[in-house]
Amino acid sequence: MVNAISLFSNVGIGEIFLKKIGVNVVVANELKEDRGKFFQSIYPDCEMIIGNINDKYQEIIKKAKQKKCDFLIATPPCQGMSVAGKRNLKDERNQLIIPVLDAIKSLEPEYVLIENVPQLIKLKINFNGVEDTVENIIRKEFGEIYNINKEKILDTKDFGIPQTRKRAIILMAKNKNWEFPRKLEKYVTVRETIGDLPSVEALVDGNPEYFSGNLKKIEICKKINKWHRPKSHVKRHVEIMRHTPTGKSAFENKVYYPKKENGEKVKGYNTTYKRMEWDKPAPTITMANGAISSQCNVHPGRKLQNGEYSDARVLTVYEIMKLFTIPDDWCIPEGVSENFLRQVIGEGIPPLLIKKIVEEVM
Repeated sequence: MVNAISLFSNVGIGEIFLKKIGVNVVVANELKEDRGKFFQSIYPDCEMIIGNINDKYQEIIKKAKQKKCDFLIATPPCQGMSVAGKRNLKDERNQLIIPVLDAIKSLEPEYVLIENVPQLIKLKINFNGVEDTVENIIRKEFGEIYNINKEKILDTKDFGIPQTRKRAIILMAKNKNWEFPRKLEKYVTVRETIGDLPSVEALVDGNPEYFSGNLKKIEICKKINKWHRPKSHVKRHVEIMRHTPTGKSAFENKVYYPKKENGEKVKGYNTTYKRMEWDKPAPTITMANGAISSQCNVHPGRKLQNGEYSDARVLTVYEIMKLFTIPDDWCIPEGVSENFLRQVIGEGIPPLLIKKIVEEVM
């Protein structure tokens, strides 16, 4: 068993399967208290240090040395670089890769895994007085000590994850070549992942019985998993999605298109107010996965006898978990809100992907 340290750990989604393959996360750092406490409840034997990594750096390194951490995992914040964000390359959070590089120098672990959005690779930072891209700095600083993977950008759908999610992943190993696993020939689809779950309609303005018989459907779904429960949406959003076919955007509808409360047509893109497709991997699931109006968040649905389409709602948390390869027995702490869960999962990395990558060297 190799002891590991996790930096910018969020709630520990990427780490879910690591212990099963010989990597034990014993030290972690997370800025936000709610995420840190969530992590601690899932991994009670891990020493979680909550707070700003720059303020807590010496404490983090001391603990990691005491526990002989030989594996470093880091997911520094990506909001300033993310396509889903405002793309502010001067965002101070983009520079939080620097304490990760410092930690590698201090700990000299056998293995390093850094994960972020693809823009990380070409991001310019100033490290030890030298300004260059992250990729170049890592090669110059660590290339003589570590074998560094050649291909650094992947799409999760190529590795058996039922979701399209492009990520930059830097792999470093001292005595081994560590590259991505071989790509699979066949994608895992939305249908294969959540197609067996029963249909359920949204609550409309908070009313679970807006659609006759829906309360019974909700009870059936809750017996499958407590997080398989539909969100409440405003009536006008549900109505337009009831008339939107699988894989289509409501902006393509001639009559039932997105409107404001006053009836005025909403301006937007065909990637919003859009249903997923059954026979492809899901599109990238973001932190805004609870909004019909955001990117491709709506359930694929099934055509009904009256010509409308079922499941005019965003995915349930449980459906999102399955598309993220989060196991059913994931120990979600009591008292966690649905909105919080949606956000932290949307920030995460599919744990099955991390498992497959780490298995290449374990």
